[in-house]
Amino acid sequence: MEQEIFKDTKVNFNKLIEFGFAEANGRYTYSAPVGENQFLLKIVVDQNGKLSTEMLDKSSGDEYVLHLVEGATGSFVGKIRKEYEEILQNIKKNCFEKNIFKSKQAHEVILYIKEKYGSELEFLWPKFPNNAIWRRNDNNKWYGALLTVSANKLNLESNEVIEILDLRAESQRISEIVDNEKIFQGYHMNKNHWITIILNNSLPNDALFALIDKSFDLAKK
Repeated sequence: MEQEIFKDTKVNFNKLIEFGFAEANGRYTYSAPVGENQFLLKIVVDQNGKLSTEMLDKSSGDEYVLHLVEGATGSFVGKIRKEYEEILQNIKKNCFEKNIFKSKQAHEVILYIKEKYGSELEFLWPKFPNNAIWRRNDNNKWYGALLTVSANKLNLESNEVIEILDLRAESQRISEIVDNEKIFQGYHMNKNHWITIILNNSLPNDALFALIDKSFDLAKK
């Protein structure tokens, strides 16, 4: 169950400590009472960010697992399962961050934008949790969107899911820079004002970052 709860997230170890986890030898541990103090839920996050849990009966020391059994029903099991999920969701909210985008270049873009412009990704659409945008702080205008799409959406002969970056561009230059290999007309954007780049390192970072800077400037107008 914890794998589903923490899917597409990554841990912030500093926030674990702030939350109340104790660190020893690269392992972070936290305990919480469950079931009116009948059980003790032990939560461990290892140095790779992997989270595991153990529910122990405080009177016998035996491990309780029914809350993890999908077919287990009943008011007591339901109560324990609900408390268990609420604890993990609270840890997720306070100590974990979204980790939707996997490519090396996507992470480099995220870091570049955060360090230069102080912008954080905003996930605006519950129905599309793998899509996010950046906007300027002064006027709230978007200057970038980070998306996951099937490659065939860009008319490529593949069903592979890829990561793309939408950026503003000068209208008069779009026809010059679009090559339909690395750079495309804006996907899901106004094609007269936006371009799309595949984040697979086919476009070097220096060229990509220059396009990000231009997009940021264009969003000021």
